[in-house]
Amino acid sequence: MPGKEIPDSAIELVAKHINTRSNKSYGIPVIGHEENIETPQIFEIIPFDQIDDSDRRFYAIDGSYNSEQFYNGLCIAIYAAGYICFHKGKQLRMNSLDDPVILGQAYYPHNILITHPGHLNDIYDELLTLEPIKCLFKFLEDPPDKVFAYKREQICANLSTLLGFCQEVLEIALILEIIERPETKAGDFILRDGTLRPLQMKQSYLVKLGDYTHHKGVKVVAVTKQSFTKMELAYTFKQIDNYLQDQLKYEYPFVETDPKRKKLCCWFEIPDVVLKAAYQGDMFIKKSIRGGRGFGLFMAARLDYVEKLQNYDWLILDVNIFDAIPEIGSNTLERDRAELALIFKELTRLTQEHYILGYPYPLCEVHNFISLKKNFKEEIIARLKYSLYRDQRMDNVDIENLFLDMHDRF
Repeated sequence: MPGKEIPDSAIELVAKHINTRSNKSYGIPVIGHEENIETPQIFEIIPFDQIDDSDRRFYAIDGSYNSEQFYNGLCIAIYAAGYICFHKGKQLRMNSLDDPVILGQAYYPHNILITHPGHLNDIYDELLTLEPIKCLFKFLEDPPDKVFAYKREQICANLSTLLGFCQEVLEIALILEIIERPETKAGDFILRDGTLRPLQMKQSYLVKLGDYTHHKGVKVVAVTKQSFTKMELAYTFKQIDNYLQDQLKYEYPFVETDPKRKKLCCWFEIPDVVLKAAYQGDMFIKKSIRGGRGFGLFMAARLDYVEKLQNYDWLILDVNIFDAIPEIGSNTLERDRAELALIFKELTRLTQEHYILGYPYPLCEVHNFISLKKNFKEEIIARLKYSLYRDQRMDNVDIENLFLDMHDRF
């Protein structure tokens, strides 16, 4: 039976909405002013032959989760989080393994079987026993029921909520683990896929972590691949791009002499009016360490320039609000432009090679290292079948019947 067609009127309505949102002007000028970082702050990219000439370590954190349920009620579910580190362009070993390929540090649970709702509580309980989580609570000096924004019953209400919660909290705990590593020093970077404002933990505890990170001199920056603000700023990005490429490129006093390497980068703080339009006034966007979420400050940046790509390689970044506004604790809201300029300049060391130009390659590497999205079902089932046959001595037919997928027969 043919599927029901989506009405043309619905498609036209969506197209109209997209066109309206992506062509809004917020009055952000293409020519910036140093004293106003809500306007474009333009700089020359670090020369390609110098990108590895730094003693900074660049860490990258990511997480993932996945699950697969079968017709007989058997469900396999797992979450993971981990990190990698690059120094002078080379990946360093973060674990104690002898594996020549796996250099990153990763954490996985042992409880991955769910056959009844009670097993969700087992997964929650095991999360609290993982070493990074125990260290996080020791640092925060409060128990989980005070730190977490939601009660245990809400978190364990369904599988996807629980897995997402576990992944997010574990990723935050890894920020602290990296900071406490003996080789980590002031000036190093920690990159995170996402934001610095997870909803799973109360803001005061995240602020404590952000403040500690700032005083340790470690730069924490989150890169958001998907953001409502990108559509709101699409017109602005296009205008800035045209100015950089069609006009300023021919006037700018470049240090680089090779025409192919003459690239202008740009960053600016996203104004309140844009954030409110994108998030409909949600406290998620509040530029404060009280009454909002987490410890981030949203910025927009172009960290490489590739002609004809338009706004595809503009990034939305969440920088540590204590790095951006050092005296925010005493309600002094002056931005540290020099610190922000340094952060974005240093990030261009990571955006000129590997994978996607303009996107920090350590985040690509850690995603490939930790992702459970690709071939999760095939790998986990194959390993389970082998273990059932080898270790449990089960009959082959019985094993195959366990993992029948009814959808394959439709």
